[in-house]
Amino acid sequence: MTDLLIRNTRPYGGDPVDVLVADGVVAGIGTGLTAPEGAEVLDADGAVLLPGFVDLHVHLREPGGEESETIETGSRAAALGGFTAVFAMPNTTPVADSDVVVEHVRRRGEEVGLVDVHPVGAVTVGLGGEKLAELGTMAASRAAVRMFSDDGRCVNDPLIMRRALEYASALDVVIAQHAEDHRLTGGAQAHEGAVAARLGLAGWPATAEETIVARDCALAREAGARLHVCHISTARTIDVLRAAKAQGVRVSAEVTPHHLLLTDSRLTGYDPVNKVNPPLRTADDTRAMREALAEGVIDVVATDHAPHAAQYKDTEWQAAKPGMLGLQTALSVLVETMVEPGLLDWHGVARVLSERPAEIGNLPDQGRPIAEGEPATFALVDPDGVWTVRGAELASRAANTPYEGMRLPGTVVATVLRGRITAQDGKVVQ
Repeated sequence: MTDLLIRNTRPYGGDPVDVLVADGVVAGIGTGLTAPEGAEVLDADGAVLLPGFVDLHVHLREPGGEESETIETGSRAAALGGFTAVFAMPNTTPVADSDVVVEHVRRRGEEVGLVDVHPVGAVTVGLGGEKLAELGTMAASRAAVRMFSDDGRCVNDPLIMRRALEYASALDVVIAQHAEDHRLTGGAQAHEGAVAARLGLAGWPATAEETIVARDCALAREAGARLHVCHISTARTIDVLRAAKAQGVRVSAEVTPHHLLLTDSRLTGYDPVNKVNPPLRTADDTRAMREALAEGVIDVVATDHAPHAAQYKDTEWQAAKPGMLGLQTALSVLVETMVEPGLLDWHGVARVLSERPAEIGNLPDQGRPIAEGEPATFALVDPDGVWTVRGAELASRAANTPYEGMRLPGTVVATVLRGRITAQDGKVVQ
């Protein structure tokens, strides 16, 4: 492995230093460090150095959905976005509900080698919600699955969810729930409110999310299990989480970048690029998400990166599939919504994009401090950089970004995975 010297970088936005990497580990931090013979030198020009980002919620579509994304194209997008580890959701074809499928996903991620790809196992067989999948087998497999979810389908049956949490407690894994009571969202197309009413779209009530979160927190408390709530979107859900955490429930939660920035006002014009699950909510909800993320009630930012081939998005609103790209824009949206307004500093960015996700996902070698002896797994960020989003220019196989044409702050200068540069200056390094 080639040694690496990163010159003139600012860990967590602090004073400029040099960082020397040897054998994938930080060997020295200081000023005026000398590069060993044959070492690669990266001049950071004052860029901020952070632990590599960890995304607990991505859709890589492989196997079965390769027309929209592959593990390779998704890994390229992740590396360009500053990510060094991602958790791939199980709604593939076949569903990742067995050791065979999760081991395939893990193996393909290793073959590509740009990020650590961790498969998420399904909670129930075929995501059907009726019979528990073999959680123990997947956890003990070579894929070492540590997170289970039925992804876009809520585990609605409380008995099934209770059993899943009991198994999770015994296995020391986490159950990630898509919080949506489907009995309240049948036919729903947009957040239930003034915008949906004006556009004639069936409303998606906030209570469909809040009631499931409340129920699952009670079940997790009883089982002593770890519960993770995917992509929360309503202000009242935050109240439920705050109360549960105060009672000692082992619950964590994520918010997506698009729920930090975008609102249901975007739906005027019926452009399906704005269709997502859960739906874009109100400005009040968006404001609450930002405040709760700063407070720590919401633990992490996760992209819910959901690429779709053109035929699934370039259609009428009701027929379009929900989902948005997110891996290459996540850092920039976080800078715009949280850093520039002063809600998070760079230590805070590391907390929500690196440290807490790694802790929740049980990744001991990710989200580590920038210190001697620690893994050299980094995202190098230019806080003053500005770029214009063009879906066709993103690394993903799909182009369904809601930020098309927007100028966003903050650029990823380079990504380093255990001492090896995987992306630099907007290009993947393999």
